[in-house]
Amino acid sequence: MSEEFTHVDEEGDAQMVDVGDKAESQRRAVARGQIRLTESTLAAIDADEVEKGDVLATARIGAIQAVKHTWEMVPMCHQIPITNVDIEFTVGDEAVEIVVAVETVGKTGCEMEALEGVTTGLNVVWDMVKANEKDDDGEYPTTAIEDIRVVEKTVDR
Repeated sequence: MSEEFTHVDEEGDAQMVDVGDKAESQRRAVARGQIRLTESTLAAIDADEVEKGDVLATARIGAIQAVKHTWEMVPMCHQIPITNVDIEFTVGDEAVEIVVAVETVGKTGCEMEALEGVTTGLNVVWDMVKANEKDDDGEYPTTAIEDIRVVEKTVDR
């Protein structure tokens, strides 16, 4: 692995990596994460009985928007052509898990887009259910967004 920092120039200033000379290739990245919630909130999500509306449909739209706008949020991220976004939710016994798969044909990867999709999707879930999660003391003892990570990255040259 190179010890050279590619986002820093010779003077130590931040810079975007030059990918101009790289060949285009099919690229895919998959990221996942989860939000821990109370049993009653999870049941309400699963039954589509959350007062604010369809939690997972709204979170899916938010995740897609985040994928498409990652380059605006992450300073050194290139704007890339997104060719596909696949989002899966699983409502489990303790958490809602989201898996975001992003595909592109380009000169740079799409793992940041997958991570942004996961993070925003989970934030939307939280926004939709936070009233359900508050305990009698006004706290959120169960709620935690966690385990956000890239689980797959492929390049087909």
